[in-house]
Amino acid sequence: MSTLKIPISSLDHVQGNAKAACTLVEYGDYECPHCGAAYPLVKQLQKHFGKRLRFIYRNFPMTQLHPNAQAAAEAAEFAESKGKFWEMHDLLFENQDRLGSDLFAELASNLGLDPGELYRALAKKTFTDRVRTDFTGGVRSGVNGTPTFFIDGQRYDRPMDFDTMVKAIEESIAS
Repeated sequence: MSTLKIPISSLDHVQGNAKAACTLVEYGDYECPHCGAAYPLVKQLQKHFGKRLRFIYRNFPMTQLHPNAQAAAEAAEFAESKGKFWEMHDLLFENQDRLGSDLFAELASNLGLDPGELYRALAKKTFTDRVRTDFTGGVRSGVNGTPTFFIDGQRYDRPMDFDTMVKAIEESIAS
């Protein structure tokens, strides 16, 4: 079983209590339909576990399969630089079927961010290295597809359904 090679740090996108009983890490791709399907599952797990679960999202754009994934990840990182990562993250998944520069501008505007500034950041590749760092860490941890989850540092390779994941998280909390 693979383990998470890159420790959680201040560079990570974190939701939840740092002292939560369990940490769920996702390596994801905003254009991946499987990640899109996992998005509401993660929300459901967060609601179920509440303060007992901390969630980390890391970028793993699979650019060979998903031509908008890299730009979407960079748009999310742009939003992070303005304190709006999770809002952009959610909107990207909720509008996954429309990914592209028009949507990125629309979402930036909806979040009170400057679409022109976002376009310039994408053109200059301002956040490319940040996304690449996540991707490289994923490769080092054995990620080869998305979504890939780690529960308390151990790769989760069981079915991605609510009951099975709840059981795995509960097992991790108990151990």
